[in-house]
Amino acid sequence: MLQVKLIVTGDDFGYCPRRNQGIVDCFLAGAVSNVSLLVNGSAAADAAKLARRYNIPIGLHANLSEGSPVCEVLKTNSSLLNQDGFFHGKMGFRTALSKGLLNMSEVKQELKAQVELFHELTGHLPPHMDGHQHVHVLPEVRHVFAEVLEEYGIKYTRVPIEPGLHNCDWIPPSLMDFYLGVEEDSFNTVDVFTKHGIRWPDMYIGLSTMGRNMSVSSIRGAIDSAVLRLSAAAPHSSTATIELMVHPGYPSVPPVGGCGEGPDDFSQSWERLHELQTLIKPELQSHYKSRNIQLCSFKDL
Repeated sequence: MLQVKLIVTGDDFGYCPRRNQGIVDCFLAGAVSNVSLLVNGSAAADAAKLARRYNIPIGLHANLSEGSPVCEVLKTNSSLLNQDGFFHGKMGFRTALSKGLLNMSEVKQELKAQVELFHELTGHLPPHMDGHQHVHVLPEVRHVFAEVLEEYGIKYTRVPIEPGLHNCDWIPPSLMDFYLGVEEDSFNTVDVFTKHGIRWPDMYIGLSTMGRNMSVSSIRGAIDSAVLRLSAAAPHSSTATIELMVHPGYPSVPPVGGCGEGPDDFSQSWERLHELQTLIKPELQSHYKSRNIQLCSFKDL
């Protein structure tokens, strides 16, 4: 049987105290094995302390789309900011990029400032670095992102290409359009990341199992499908790696939380608690054992 190393990454660590607590509870229950830190999150310093206290493997969730930059010189009069002085937002960032309004040297400046702040908060460089709202695979940004990773010797990232995504008829059309855009951007990013010597797990899961769509059976099905594909693609391989992206937590309560603008609807949603409750279910842990799946982090690869 194929030995599967599964990295279950809790995204948005540092977003707010309740999100932090939920992610820590998942880690202590053996349901999350890795976290991704938002250094511009309102509870980032607290998150870094929790990671140290509980020895939680932690990487960087680079953020160019929500809240405020961490680079001092970019906090005023930067192409990365909207008229209210905050990042452009998930879709606003993409619109500004497509119109050629974003200065890539400012993108690089902010990414480097976030790596430096991560180092300051945790005492080490991130073993892995990905992008909040998948901004790291966008045109132009992907090149700058890869340069920063290579410059700092950060070996691992995330490439969100999910097997079987097209067959997930439960995903609403508007959300599916966004996901398919992320997938296309990811396919176009593979060569760029490869050229810079950056690596990522063999398979990614997390779009089809997010929020209300997460259940023990949806995670089980996604993992089994990924393992079948991996076995078919490399029949003589004995091990494979999969990353499962998750967003568990206790819902944010305004005005506490966020990255400078207060918590968003995503973070306040009941779906955060639903993910937490699903991930800690014993039948999921049993499934991992029965399938020879070992939870680990990027630093174990």
